[in-house]
Amino acid sequence: MFAHLDPHDRDAQAAFDATGAGADEFLNDWATVLNILWRTDCIKKMGAAFFAQHPDSPGLNLGAGLSTYFQWLDNGANSWTDTDLPEVISLRELLLAPVQLHCRNHPLDIMQPGWWIGLRPKRYRDAKPVLIICEGVLMYLGAAEVAVVLREIGEHAPAGSELITDFIAPALIGKAAFHPSVRRTGAEFASGAHNGQELANTHPRLQLLTQHSAAEAYGWLGHMAEFCWQPYTSGPLYSLIRLGVTDGAVAPLSR
Repeated sequence: MFAHLDPHDRDAQAAFDATGAGADEFLNDWATVLNILWRTDCIKKMGAAFFAQHPDSPGLNLGAGLSTYFQWLDNGANSWTDTDLPEVISLRELLLAPVQLHCRNHPLDIMQPGWWIGLRPKRYRDAKPVLIICEGVLMYLGAAEVAVVLREIGEHAPAGSELITDFIAPALIGKAAFHPSVRRTGAEFASGAHNGQELANTHPRLQLLTQHSAAEAYGWLGHMAEFCWQPYTSGPLYSLIRLGVTDGAVAPLSR
């Protein structure tokens, strides 16, 4: 449908085949298809830029689901951890091919304070910056749970780390029934923000580096539409941001 954004995902078709599920019923929701492909392309580019600067740093995907970003970001010197709830990790290991060298699956509940200690490997506790992805997660968490995730990163991630995450406008909270794809899942939009700075303000070590609106995927028509609806939404409907972790005291880790 949008060949210019084809990510050439080597694992997606195998996952569909293993579940017996089809994508056809979701393809009518072409706007969501475009948004996800645009988001994936942005994350790939941001991730590649991070590892160009920090080639031997680790990467971390919070709430990875069945995504496999390391297939695009593996440079031979870095490492990667995909995390999610235990039942999702079990599904990953059942449906996806064995993980790559320097890549592992790890069960983790990021809604519980203190989850960074659960990462265990020393590479997440030394001075090397970490690339953190949290894609398609925060809008389904309550505001207090979002704060737990961001404060944990602000407290413990080494300086120079970056978080790539997305969020929706507050006007969409509680309105998943109007989303053609999400409403089929029973999920609900539980939190949002007017802009990326609101999320950065969660912790003093977090700094907003870049913000992108999904309107970019639609060209000038998208930007015009966004300009028209902003008086009602007070911000973009859907955004992708990059937060940096600045210098400052890192909270000690203890069990």
